[in-house]
Amino acid sequence: MSDQNINEPAVEPAVENRTGGVTAKPARKFATLRNDPKGWIVLILAIAAIIAFFGAAFGSGIGLWGWQQGLGFLGWTLVVAVLAIIIGIIGIILDKRKGRKTRWPKLGLGMIAAVGFIGYVLSYIITAQSLPAIHDITTDLADPPEFSALTIRADNWDQIPGADDSDMRGMNPRQRWATLHQQAFPDIRSVRIDQPVAEVIEKAKRLAEDRGWEIVSIDPAAGHLEATDTVSLFRFKDDVVIRARAADNGAASIIDMRSVSRVGVHDLGVNSKRVRQFLSDLSGTTTTASQ
Repeated sequence: MSDQNINEPAVEPAVENRTGGVTAKPARKFATLRNDPKGWIVLILAIAAIIAFFGAAFGSGIGLWGWQQGLGFLGWTLVVAVLAIIIGIIGIILDKRKGRKTRWPKLGLGMIAAVGFIGYVLSYIITAQSLPAIHDITTDLADPPEFSALTIRADNWDQIPGADDSDMRGMNPRQRWATLHQQAFPDIRSVRIDQPVAEVIEKAKRLAEDRGWEIVSIDPAAGHLEATDTVSLFRFKDDVVIRARAADNGAASIIDMRSVSRVGVHDLGVNSKRVRQFLSDLSGTTTTASQ
């Protein structure tokens, strides 16, 4: 090693330079946090609400806690998102009153995220308010397809709304269910397909498998298929039964379908959507069966 290198003064590490250099960067970061606290708070609250919402659903889906606990926690995520917006609005008002320039990047992003999240949650609330609180949907109210391999939930007819409704006074739960069903879903009816029963059931099986449904039971000759669909991050399970009856001396089939949620009171329209879409895909040329 040369004398020049030996005699060179040791270079002080940048981290120990207390007058500038590298240590100024953390200082600037903390200064940014101090200068824009509301922006950080709003952004953190909005992100926390979104993560907690989907985390609660996912945790229920993998069995970390029950679905009731998961759903119960979702309300708190909405409160957090609303709080984020309130803090943001108050901050903007105070900035204007004090003549300060509002720092928008984090504040704006946080408020947009919070508003979007609230809109997402409200869409489910609006759906729940616009549809009856039922979870059993079928094309044939008088003679719904029956499950044989799967067992329908024991409380299927419990908590059917309308017991205090003057228009449904004296009706039993099943009659109230049929009334509410007909009012909300008059378009969901039996359909006619110009194919033999066995062919229709085989096609229904392929469509169900394409959707990821678990086929539980199938009997093409008898015109019967049962399957289970798992939906959402909660991994709710809905049971489906499809019935095909021969028409026109076996040249055509009358198709009925039933979709029932295993848990919950309100299905948020999931079962009706499933029935409509499946029957539409089963044949591009389906027509409502004559009554």
